Amino acid sequence: MTDTIDTDSLVLREVKDGVAVLSFNRPDRANSYSVSMEIEYYRKLDECEADPEVRVIIVTGRGKTFCPGMDSDTLSSQANEGGASTNPHKRVPVTYPRNIRKPVIAAINGACAGIGLIVAMNCDLRFTTTRAKITTSFSQRGIMAEHGLAWILPRVLGPSKALDLLFTSRIVRGEEALRLGLVDRVFEADTFMDETIEFARNLAKLSSPVAMGIIKQQVYEALDSTQEEARVMAIRWWYDTLRGHSDFREGINSFLEKREPDFSPWDPETHRAPAPLPAD
Repeated sequence: MTDTIDTDSLVLREVKDGVAVLSFNRPDRANSYSVSMEIEYYRKLDECEADPEVRVIIVTGRGKTFCPGMDSDTLSSQANEGGASTNPHKRVPVTYPRNIRKPVIAAINGACAGIGLIVAMNCDLRFTTTRAKITTSFSQRGIMAEHGLAWILPRVLGPSKALDLLFTSRIVRGEEALRLGLVDRVFEADTFMDETIEFARNLAKLSSPVAMGIIKQQVYEALDSTQEEARVMAIRWWYDTLRGHSDFREGINSFLEKREPDFSPWDPETHRAPAPLPAD
């Protein structure tokens, strides 16, 4: 894998074997968060979604940190001047990665705090290293749980564990993060990116892009629906999209022929809203 040409970009984009790696790139600020970096991050996510060569997206930090929170200069300005540098209601919501119809994996390679943790929590999966330090940080800065973190953390960890991390702002390392359910995989630091990329490559190679995109949409919609609504929506996706899609035929045929599947490139047209159920 080689660096992108624009190494001055706030977010680097590298693509190989169906996997795009987006790397926060503020080495002079340890990848601390800024609105400019946020805008570039979302733009790169859009590029990845539109790119038929990309089937899985990894989000990480260049160097030794993931994202240690908001840039300290911005925090200082807000504290001393008494106002926000930007209107958060005019920014793209931090939940935006959930709208990307491809798997998005946060590769937490180092310090991850505050809004950096919020970025990671809004990815579909989270992998980290045994050495990484993860913290909510807000209570020790006199800040509430920002950007919907009070919604997502209890759903992932349960209310009491979420409150523990939010009240104390204590540092959690890789193995404890895995036990809590805060992350989904933990790897040793020296093999971390290799193993994360290998996981993503296997998804890109063995899992249907259209199926993964629909499954992602189903899961997030089901968080706010009843089981019956989720059941009916699955039937609608089947009738409208999947039963006639080439990936369904390829998935079945490759299974019967005992070979790896060769799925079609991702096509945004397959993600239009499902049609009503047939009358029969």
